[in-house]
Amino acid sequence: MIRTRLESIERFAILSASAESLIADIPAFAPHARPATLLRPTASTPGVRDSSIGGPLLWPADEPWPVCRAPHLMEVREKLSDEERETWQRIDSDMEERHRRNPGRGYEVTAEEARIQHQIMAGASMLDKITWERCRWVGDTSGPGVPMVPVVQLYSRNVPGEHWPAGMDVLQVLWCPNDHSELPGQPYYSGPTVELRYRSSSAVETVLNPPRPDRADEGYLPQPCAVDPVEIVDLPERDELPEDLYDEGCRWADARGIEYHRALACRSGWKVGGWPSWHLTDLIPIDCSCGARMRLFLTMESSNDGPDIVVGRFGELRIFTCPTDLSHPIRLNIQ
Repeated sequence: MIRTRLESIERFAILSASAESLIADIPAFAPHARPATLLRPTASTPGVRDSSIGGPLLWPADEPWPVCRAPHLMEVREKLSDEERETWQRIDSDMEERHRRNPGRGYEVTAEEARIQHQIMAGASMLDKITWERCRWVGDTSGPGVPMVPVVQLYSRNVPGEHWPAGMDVLQVLWCPNDHSELPGQPYYSGPTVELRYRSSSAVETVLNPPRPDRADEGYLPQPCAVDPVEIVDLPERDELPEDLYDEGCRWADARGIEYHRALACRSGWKVGGWPSWHLTDLIPIDCSCGARMRLFLTMESSNDGPDIVVGRFGELRIFTCPTDLSHPIRLNIQ
């Protein structure tokens, strides 16, 4: 175990040195380099005075625990009428017959059949052909609100950098363990609401035992993990570099037996700082309400081990912050 950990640290040091070597050989990359910290979570039982993912928070006993009152997406099911079910089954049967007669073509519906199906769905997003129910997601605001759950706690001693407000040495990230859509200030986003809190550890004497949510998506309940931070140099991918500079960086990496986009750019995993990848979409510039281009602050990655969370389609939830004022509202993005 000790040897494996040392080898892992050595490998990250080599890759970071490669980024620094690239910058030394091609100085034009220097303005694009960003420091980052890979958190590298592993299952553990962290305490309130530890940096952790999914662990307990150093939360003052006299400070109210945050509660999410934004509309939560809930599934509503509506039974199809006998006539609607029979019509849909007839369309399916006709489609299968057309495919049987012409197996070289895919399963297709006619324009008229598509119009009828659209009418039957009535805006629903899915049809359950076992129960013959159409399913739609609606915002639910009933109930007293959902207690948020701890996702990340970081101490400045483990994750140094310029992102710490004066006098603060603890960062805490919480989210509501339910999906939301059309959140104010979060265009094109569907996922959990997120809160960031900074505090001074020396000011906390007694700790609150937080409430547990009575409704939650299991994929949004991270398992407790310790972190093993490693500082690296992160470089951007092709969509945030001049094309000729990107090509030059790829040639440099190829000559040394590494891949630029895997070893040096937009490093994956739970990460503080660095560059975001845009592997599912084209580059989406994220601007603060003050007009400043926001920067990647924290990346939280889906996994089947460690924190064992799932965001989006097994992707990453990224938090962006304003580089000029950390008090400005955060922006959320899932890739």
